[in-house]
Amino acid sequence: MRVRDCMSENVVTITPEESAALAARLMTRHNLGVLAVCDYHGKLQGVVTDRDIITRCVAVDQDPSRVPEIPLAGIMSAQVEAIAPEENAQAATERMARKQVRRLPVVEAGKLVGVVSLNDLARNRKTEMEAAQALCEISGNVKKRK
Repeated sequence: MRVRDCMSENVVTITPEESAALAARLMTRHNLGVLAVCDYHGKLQGVVTDRDIITRCVAVDQDPSRVPEIPLAGIMSAQVEAIAPEENAQAATERMARKQVRRLPVVEAGKLVGVVSLNDLARNRKTEMEAAQALCEISGNVKKRK
């Protein structure tokens, strides 16, 4: 099974110039924990998580009233692991486990085309065992193999 067959194509994106406050509102509105940060041409620039907003804005002694002014470019994770839509779904679970992430942006020809999550993979019989293993490794319930 390919990543394309199980990824979500409906991805909420935001630009790096937008504020942390707007990102938080979008996450709340769409019930998300992560947003893809893309330029105006759809090229993936990074991701921002609800945890990024808390740890890089609020918890570092920033004045909470300033959060609406803080641009995402300063708090997003720019080094993002991505995967191609034609790659094998098992490769996605292995990469998630190795990188300790629950979602991978799916990039084709330099542009974001979707996101694949452990949940997407767990819902498919062909990859549910690999997804469960990856979740265990991410959660720290299984000692890493050498």
